Amino acid sequence: MSTIVCITCPRGCTMNIEKAGSDWTVTGNACRRGRDFAIAEMTDPRRTVCTTVRTTFKSAPALPCRVSADIPKDKMFDVMKEISKVTVSKQLNRGDVIIKDVLGLGVDVIATSDLLTQL
Repeated sequence: MSTIVCITCPRGCTMNIEKAGSDWTVTGNACRRGRDFAIAEMTDPRRTVCTTVRTTFKSAPALPCRVSADIPKDKMFDVMKEISKVTVSKQLNRGDVIIKDVLGLGVDVIATSDLLTQL
């Protein structure tokens, strides 16, 4: 049995999850989303990455960015390494792609600010 805290809403239910054969038993969740989160956390945990990327602009040396969709939890540090290799040298809008299909995961690293368009 594992105990986890749900992060799908502010309630933060403490849930117990246990595998019985091919089925999962989840207790402590207040809603269906908590059950779905618990099972996903045990079978295919995913996370989002929000960080910054370097730029060549003196007045804005870092640009906020994130992945366009959740990625496997065990790939977070690999994605961060890829982001650390990049230096943005052109003006980007919010939502513009910085790294296309990072690590072949099917997600892009995108800008989350219009900061560079204001320079």
